[in-house]
Amino acid sequence: MLAALLPSSVMTAETFTDDPVDECFPGEEDLIATAAPGRRREFVTARRCAREALARLGHPPVAIRPGPRREPLWPAGLAGSITHCSGYRAAAVARAGDVVSVGIDAEPHTPLPPRVTRTVLAGGDADHLAELSGTDPSVHWDKLLFSAKEAVYKAWFPLTRRWLGFGDASLLIDPVAGTFTGLLHVDGTRVDGAPPLTALHGRFVVRNGLVVTAVSIEV
Repeated sequence: MLAALLPSSVMTAETFTDDPVDECFPGEEDLIATAAPGRRREFVTARRCAREALARLGHPPVAIRPGPRREPLWPAGLAGSITHCSGYRAAAVARAGDVVSVGIDAEPHTPLPPRVTRTVLAGGDADHLAELSGTDPSVHWDKLLFSAKEAVYKAWFPLTRRWLGFGDASLLIDPVAGTFTGLLHVDGTRVDGAPPLTALHGRFVVRNGLVVTAVSIEV
């Protein structure tokens, strides 16, 4: 599912199951030393997906440590993202010369609790969700909005090194094209000196009981 949402220069790996005998990669054991079994399995599988994506770029397997915001730290010259939820683990990796940042997210295709929905809305989001629900009530657009904002944040952070709250970006979703745009309401100055970010564009799919979203920023 994920590969169809990203440019061909981005390598992806995904799985819907865990291997119960899969071992933690050397250099990552301390990250899940006290984790519950379920959390341990999802971590190990998601990191395995990341190394499979790296291998498709011709990169040897490495430990993938977290940064200050728990973002995955990739080898020099690479950009990527990892996601996991119930029944799904995935990773996407690209050479920084092709894609400067990528963000992916996956969520179960279930309604977002009302109290959570209220916390993720920005200006215009509520009216947009109502419009989308009236057009196609079979999709949980609130969960799609949540997932898309997660993907937007994951693509935003490596380029700005700043927090982006749910209220800092409004979403425009095109249900026919399967695309979305995150319109930023905050300063998008990038640490690499490139033009500031004003909007981030992504794609989505709703399938197999999942919502999967992806954002890529090409060079």
